[in-house]
Amino acid sequence: MIMKRSILLLVAAAGLILSSCKSLNKSQKGVLIGAGAGGAVGAGVGKIAGNTALGAIIGATVGGAAGGIIGKKMDDKAKELEKIKEAEVQRVGEGINLTFKSGVLFATDSYELNSAARQTLAKVTDVLVKNDDVNILIEGHTDNTGSDTYNQTLSERRARAVADFLVAQGIKSARLKTTGYGKTQPKVSNDTEEGRATNRRVEFAIYANEQLKESAKSQSGS
Repeated sequence: MIMKRSILLLVAAAGLILSSCKSLNKSQKGVLIGAGAGGAVGAGVGKIAGNTALGAIIGATVGGAAGGIIGKKMDDKAKELEKIKEAEVQRVGEGINLTFKSGVLFATDSYELNSAARQTLAKVTDVLVKNDDVNILIEGHTDNTGSDTYNQTLSERRARAVADFLVAQGIKSARLKTTGYGKTQPKVSNDTEEGRATNRRVEFAIYANEQLKESAKSQSGS
């Protein structure tokens, strides 16, 4: 009960800001999330709600006019990524949450990228390699089938495999972080096969690095 109340309070802090004007575009919403909620609230939402990708994105929020500039850049990147049919793209504040079901990238119980996965990730690379002003957190997640240790190791290896491929395609390793969460962060219930398939996934949190933040602040005069 306490956890649910905490989630509601944190989400409300950002939600109240947005509810006053539904006509705002995504960049403008990014400004308001940053100005009103702030990185602390965003990180808190991610931590309590069990969505660390969301926490990483909102936790990196700048806000204000600079946040609007960053948001516009992220709008453009998101439009390019949305062309990748295998990807689920969500704009969050001043960043992007990119999700692939594990079945798109890996065979069952494997952390080796298949040929189709390499083609898909190459499309992601095409977008990100020319935009060196963002950092990328790559997370591996599993369903609840199997032991905690097995799932944790598999999720870490899958995240690392994706990162290694991106580096081989030209993305600087300094821009990347990887982690695995095993079965600890399900998006939906694991009670059905459909739910388990949804929970077996690799998520990207794409957010501004310090170079972009400083550039945006300079452009906005903040």
